[in-house]
Amino acid sequence: MSKKKLILLGILAIFMGFLIGGGFFVVSTMNKLDRESISTSNEDLGIDEDLEKELNEKNSDVKNIALFGIDQEEESKERGRSDAIMILTVDDKHNKLKLSSIMRDSYVNIDGKGQDKINHAYAYGGPELAIKTINQNFNLNIKDYATVNFSTLPKIIDVVGGIEIDIKDYEVSRAGVSNAGLQTLNGEQALKYSRIRYAGNGDFERTERQRTVLMSLFDKVKSRSLSSNITLANEILPMVKTNLSNSKIIGIGTDVLTNGSIVLETERFPKDGYHDDQKIDGVYYLAFDEEATIQQMHDYIFEDKK
Repeated sequence: MSKKKLILLGILAIFMGFLIGGGFFVVSTMNKLDRESISTSNEDLGIDEDLEKELNEKNSDVKNIALFGIDQEEESKERGRSDAIMILTVDDKHNKLKLSSIMRDSYVNIDGKGQDKINHAYAYGGPELAIKTINQNFNLNIKDYATVNFSTLPKIIDVVGGIEIDIKDYEVSRAGVSNAGLQTLNGEQALKYSRIRYAGNGDFERTERQRTVLMSLFDKVKSRSLSSNITLANEILPMVKTNLSNSKIIGIGTDVLTNGSIVLETERFPKDGYHDDQKIDGVYYLAFDEEATIQQMHDYIFEDKK
């Protein structure tokens, strides 16, 4: 995992903390977000009308927001690919936040482009096509998004005072710590931890470590004072592009906070055992069982089943 991607996790953690606390942030702080609207048409966003009606009737208390981390050079006119693709679920019914990662090499259909890696959709058509691709391939009804570009941000983990990570025996030397068990990692140690590749279950466990870093960052942001997070938000939010309005952020934040304690869970799709590595014309893709993955994703997001 590159330093840029670690920075992305930090920004997303701050954004989520900001989102759930939206009801208590001043409007001037929220106005620092980089607003970019997209179509609200179901057709443009790849949402089936009957499916949306069914999901809304059964799951009105579940809200989904697409999160994208893109790699775009500064001042470049070309869109970057979304190297991080996640669905943030605000589940008022079960009083949870859920973060579902979609593997960036997943082989899917992109409208107008044919079969390709899902992370190419953002480069082809920005957040609108990226959301349409998620909705069409996983039978979802997402309409909102937040995008973070890889940018020069001070070491966010050091800013919040480090993060707590439970280090396994085989991760000790690679993470730059002395002992296994619960450790407070600084930014450099967290970077090393996130980069561990040839230990445990290879790249899939590395993806799990990335989600662990994000969860720990999220917990740290939650524990900080409101004034500290407002100061941090003033730095971070100009780097976040979104179509979420101030009123929607306040509404989501108020809903979550009035439900008591907040639990953050993470999951990855496709799951182990439901995908295969494939090479097509010399290019690596992650083929997966579409029917099973759609069912598993819906069970997790809407029904809180693992």
